[in-house]
Amino acid sequence: MKYADVILPLPLHDTFTYSVPPAMEGDIKRGCRVVVSFGKKKIYTAIVARVHDERPDYADIKPVSELLDRTPVVTEQQFSFWQWIASYYVCSVGEVYKAALPAGLKPKDEKAMTEKTRRRRQNLISDAFEADESAISTALSEAQQRAYDEINQSFQTQKTVLLHGVTSSGKTEIYIKLINKYIAEGKQVLYLLPEIALTTQITDRLQRVFGERLGVYHSKFTDAQRVAVYQKQLSSEPYDILLGVRSSIFLPFSNLGLIIVDEEHETSYKQQEPAPRYHARNAALMLAAMQNAHTLLGTATPSFEVYHAARKGRYGYVQLTQRYKDVQLPEIQVIDIKEAQRKRRMKGAFSPALLEGIREALERHEQVILFQNRRGFSNFIMCKNCGWIPRCEHCDVTLTYHKRNNQLTCHYCGYTYTLPDKCPACEEKNFVSKGLGTEKVEEQIKVLFPDAVTLRMDLDTTRSRSAYESIINDFATHNADILIGTQMVTKGLDFDNVSVVGILDADTMLNQPDFRCYEHAFHTLSQVAGRAGRRNRQGKVFLQTRNADSPIISQIVSNDYWAMFYNQMLERQEFKYPPFYRLINVYLRHRDNQLLGHLADEMGDRLRKVFGDRILGPDCPPVARIQSLHIRKIMIKIEKSASTEKVRAALLQIQQAMLDQTAAHGLTIYYDVDPM
Repeated sequence: MKYADVILPLPLHDTFTYSVPPAMEGDIKRGCRVVVSFGKKKIYTAIVARVHDERPDYADIKPVSELLDRTPVVTEQQFSFWQWIASYYVCSVGEVYKAALPAGLKPKDEKAMTEKTRRRRQNLISDAFEADESAISTALSEAQQRAYDEINQSFQTQKTVLLHGVTSSGKTEIYIKLINKYIAEGKQVLYLLPEIALTTQITDRLQRVFGERLGVYHSKFTDAQRVAVYQKQLSSEPYDILLGVRSSIFLPFSNLGLIIVDEEHETSYKQQEPAPRYHARNAALMLAAMQNAHTLLGTATPSFEVYHAARKGRYGYVQLTQRYKDVQLPEIQVIDIKEAQRKRRMKGAFSPALLEGIREALERHEQVILFQNRRGFSNFIMCKNCGWIPRCEHCDVTLTYHKRNNQLTCHYCGYTYTLPDKCPACEEKNFVSKGLGTEKVEEQIKVLFPDAVTLRMDLDTTRSRSAYESIINDFATHNADILIGTQMVTKGLDFDNVSVVGILDADTMLNQPDFRCYEHAFHTLSQVAGRAGRRNRQGKVFLQTRNADSPIISQIVSNDYWAMFYNQMLERQEFKYPPFYRLINVYLRHRDNQLLGHLADEMGDRLRKVFGDRILGPDCPPVARIQSLHIRKIMIKIEKSASTEKVRAALLQIQQAMLDQTAAHGLTIYYDVDPM
């Protein structure tokens, strides 16, 4: 009798053993999908981790219901990678499996997955493009060629290289030449981007060069399209180049030679919810090491962890200080809006200087980008009579007002509320909106510049893949004059006709309760400033702030990354923060706030017995209730030299001891390793 140990797509740390019916014995293999029943009525698609003849010691052994594959859909290299993810990020392999495979390969109701459907998905491939061979052979500039040569030279002795190139220095052209080199050697290339929005522009450029050798993979594609890409990677003719966002690291590769992590500093590479809470850049480094591949990390504003590693010699370092065609970096004009507001010179969100800059750009038939890192119309509404502010019933946050839908929305749980006719506290009908969102910016711009065509790019306007592409294509082809957006407009988009960028409120980036606040602010503000003047002429950036004297503002103006890095590193070293220490955040959630407080204190005590003074907390995070669950957070600061396996074992043991208590019924505990 054969038995199969399987991985279920659940937060369970064990495999589960099922008997293999005689008819399946010759076909079932490690890495194949099977249908199994779990519990009384649940049906799941599981992955076979082991086939053996060792009967388990429990009496009731359920049989495998159905074998879905004749050949494995998870390779040995993927199994090793999954195990590392689960170990490092303190989660289960089942949670990794759930994240790693496209949904179409793990339906719960397997009876609906007929053989005909499977064949159709296997045969589905994305549209092919004819390769433009001339584009591959295009004259890098002297500076680009020098950087390309230095990267290749560094790869002789280093597996990882940081390409530190200013905005609009032509990093993508270097990537393309490197990709061509590796695929000419018979290697595969993974090209990672932090945001789906970026894939639209990059896909067009890469398809013109590499045609049908390019595959694209991200969550805005249909389920069948993602399954088709995954299955093609398992075939004898996989894509040579895979372009995608963070989930692309889980695709099967047969001969990986290079991973490019573009905009490596971006926090979007960090998965937040649900587990595994992995960082795609760090996971890519491990994936490359496992497959003996090289990794190129590209950015204009390196993350501290990566820049520190490069300075210590652990990574190669190549700098590209010139913009393409020697276009100057944009001129940044700092505008003290506190003074402008005092003198009543502001028109809505706009200072006189910014309005004049926009007007001049439009007169020259040039384009403008306006950055405001909040969506919606206003942060909240307030009763002008008594000061009542509507809050979410399920989360400890105020509700954001969305004028277009005339509703209030919680940006944490997504719950929406009808705008009240009158204040429930005093019954007055006098509401005022507070704060500035992209929707309000768009409304004000249409009043101030009625002849200008405006577009807005934020989470509300980019729900679908077609919406992303439409906005980006319309702006890239000059069918719109002004693009208003959140952080989406900062992430490496390339528009050749943008001469003016307006940063409407830099202070929202500078006043966050986070030790990475200044680092993230420098990244974001420098990146959005870099959207200006990318072709032929110097652009201009208007940076509006109430803290014009802040050191970080002067560092952004002078593009002085080193000064910002040096000052922040002194503080990080003194207070034991990354890159000198690793952080692990422990989160506890429960519906009973008082009980949660007691349980969090107990867990803090248990952690201190193992980790000593490395423990901070427990305390309440800035948002202490989400989806009706109260939250406590404990921070662990761990030396870089500490054993990952020993830390994981201790954390899982403490977690299980807490959850085994009767009083802990309904308690959720999870870990966030290397939080952003």
